[in-house]
Amino acid sequence: MSEVLLFAVLGLGPGALIASLAVGIVLNYRGAGAVNLGMGAVAMFAAFVFFGLRTGGFFVLEELDMGGPMPTLPAFAVTMLFCVLLGVLWDAGVLRALRKSPPLAKLVASVGLLLVLQAVIKLEYGSAGQSAVPVFDDLGFVSVFGQQVPKDPFVLTGIILTVTALLAAGYRWTRLGLATQAAAENENAAELYGLSPSRLSMANTVLAFALAGGLGVLVAPLTLLNPVSITITVIPALGAALIARFSSLFVGAVAGLALGVIGSLITLAQAQTWFPTVDGTPLPGVTELTYFLIVVIAMFLRGGSLPQRGVIVEPRLPQAPAARRTLMPTAGFVAVVAVLLVILPFDVRQATITSLIGMIVCLSLVVITGFVGQVSLAQVALAGASGFVVSKLSLHVGIGFPFAPVLGALVAMLLGTLVASSALRVRGVNLAIVTLAGAVAIEAFGFANSTWGAGGGGSQVGTPTLGGVDLGPGGSFFLGDDTLPSPLFGMVCLVVAAATGLLVAQTRRTLLGQRMLAVRSNERAAASVGIGVRNVKLAAFALSSGIAGVAGSLYAYSFGSVTAGRFGVMTALAFVAFAYMGGITTVSGAAVGGLLVSGGLVITLVQNLTGLPTAWELLFGGVALILTVTTSPAGIVGTRLPGLKARKQPGDEVVATHERTHAP
Repeated sequence: MSEVLLFAVLGLGPGALIASLAVGIVLNYRGAGAVNLGMGAVAMFAAFVFFGLRTGGFFVLEELDMGGPMPTLPAFAVTMLFCVLLGVLWDAGVLRALRKSPPLAKLVASVGLLLVLQAVIKLEYGSAGQSAVPVFDDLGFVSVFGQQVPKDPFVLTGIILTVTALLAAGYRWTRLGLATQAAAENENAAELYGLSPSRLSMANTVLAFALAGGLGVLVAPLTLLNPVSITITVIPALGAALIARFSSLFVGAVAGLALGVIGSLITLAQAQTWFPTVDGTPLPGVTELTYFLIVVIAMFLRGGSLPQRGVIVEPRLPQAPAARRTLMPTAGFVAVVAVLLVILPFDVRQATITSLIGMIVCLSLVVITGFVGQVSLAQVALAGASGFVVSKLSLHVGIGFPFAPVLGALVAMLLGTLVASSALRVRGVNLAIVTLAGAVAIEAFGFANSTWGAGGGGSQVGTPTLGGVDLGPGGSFFLGDDTLPSPLFGMVCLVVAAATGLLVAQTRRTLLGQRMLAVRSNERAAASVGIGVRNVKLAAFALSSGIAGVAGSLYAYSFGSVTAGRFGVMTALAFVAFAYMGGITTVSGAAVGGLLVSGGLVITLVQNLTGLPTAWELLFGGVALILTVTTSPAGIVGTRLPGLKARKQPGDEVVATHERTHAP
C-alpha cells in the first residue's frame, strides 16, 4: 500500500503539467472560443527558452555576449515575458482574424502553432533530448507513510492549485471574469453592453500561455526535455478539459492531477509480475489507451451537455461543390502523372509516389471533414493499422496482394468506426479530441507492440505481385531507368489514387453525399426531415477509414516495411495541415494537399533546390497553415454551399435547407 501511495504522489508532478495545460485550454476556450492543440507546444517552447537562458545559449542570439548563463529568477522572468508576447502575437495575429469563425477553424490554426514551435526548437536544438535546468534548488524529501518522497510533486501541485484557485476567484468576482463569462454566453449581447470580445480574448489567451509556459519550465526537470514529450501532454490535458466541460477551471485542474496519478500507477503496475508482457517487456501503450478510454467515457457521459460558446454570427459552411465533369480531368491527370513517373529521376519519382499516397489520405479527410464536418485526427493512424495488417498477413499468413490490402482496409474501417463511435453524440472539436486520443492509443498500444505491431523496430512487407508480375517498387518496367522505385509501382498508385478520387467525387453527387452535407449543415434539421444522422455518420467514418486504409497499404508496399514512427500523431497533424491548405472539401484540393505532404513532390523539389533540413518543412507547413486559415475564405468554414439558403427557425437558429434535390 505504501508503494502505491508513493507512486501516486510521484504522479502529481506530471499531473501538474497536465492540469496547467487543461486550465490553459479552458481559459483559451472561455475567452476566445479556441481549443488550442498547441498548448503543450507552448509549455515545451517555454522550457527550452529557460534552458537556453540558463545555459548561456539563447536560440539564434547565442553568438552575442550575454555575460554567461542568466541567473534563475531573471531567466524565469524573461521566459514568462516570452510567453506573454507569444500569447499577444497569437491572439492579435490569428485569433482576432478568426473571431467570427467557429472553434473548428481555430483548432486547425492551433495545429499550425504546434508545428511552428516544434520546428523552431528542432532547428535550434535538434530532436535529441536535453537535461532541463531546475528552477528550484534541491527541495529534499518528506516522509509520507514511512516513505521518503521528493517535495517537488507537492510544490508543483500546490502551485497549480493555488493559481487555479486565484483564477477561479478572479473569474467569479472581478470585472474581467464576469465579462468573460458574459461574452462566452453571447458575444453579440456583450458588445451591446460595451464589452470588447477582442480584449477579453487577448487577456485570456495571455493568461493561458503564461500558465502553460510557467508550469512547462517547472515540470521540465521531471521529464526528458525534447520537442515531443511535453508537447503531446496536451492530449491528456484535452481529456481533462473535456471532463471540465471547457468551463470549470478547478475541475480541469483536479482532473489533470488525477490523470497524472493514473499514469504513475500504471507505471507501477507494469513492474509487477502479473502485468501482461510482450517479448519479456511490459505491454506498451496501456497509459495512452487508458487516457483514450477516459476521454471516450467522458464524451459519452457529458457529450450531450458539452457547452457551445456564443458567437457574434453563425459561421457559414465550407463549399463542397459537386464536380460537373470528372472523367476528362481524371484522364488528363493520369496521363500527365504517368509520363512524369517515366521521365523523372528516381528521387523525384519517389516523391511523386508519396504525393499520390498522400492524396489518398487527404481524400479520406475530404469525406469525413469536408462532406460531414466531423474532424478526425486519426486518419494517419488508421492508415498505419492497415499497413501493419498487410505486413503481418504477408509475413506470417502468406496472404499477399490484392487480398491483404483489402483486409487491411476492412480493419481500418472497423477501427475508425470504433474510435469515432462517440460521434453519434458530438461533433466538431469534441470529436477531434476523441480521435486524437485514439490515434495516440493506436500508435502506442498497437504499433509499438511487437506482437501485432513492430515494437521498437520495423515490420517487413512482402512484395505485391499479381499473375506473377512484380508490381512493387523493385519491379521491372519497359520504359524509364532501372532505379528504384519502379515506374510500374507508381502506375499502380496512380490508378488507385485516380479511382479513389472518382469514388469521392461520385459520393458527393449521390443521395448519401447530399445527406452528408445536410448532417454537416445542421444535424437536428437533418433528423427532422427523416435523415438518419447516426447511419450517415457511421457510413462516412467507414468510407473515410477504408480510404485511409488503402493509403496505408500502398505506403507499406512503397517502403517495404512499416514502423510506428511513420504513422505517429505529429504526422497526423501535419496531414491535417496540408489537407486544409489544399482544400479539404474537394478532390482537387486533396490532390494539392498530396503535393505538399512530407516527402512529397513540392517538399522534395524545395529541399533539392535549397538543401534545407527537414525541420524547415514543419516550419513551412505551420506558417502556411496559419496564413491559409486566417486569410482564405475557402477553408473548413468557407462560404455557403451552393443551393443552400439560410433561414431563421424557432429559437433563432440558422439552419440550411436544400432548395433543390441536386445542389450544383
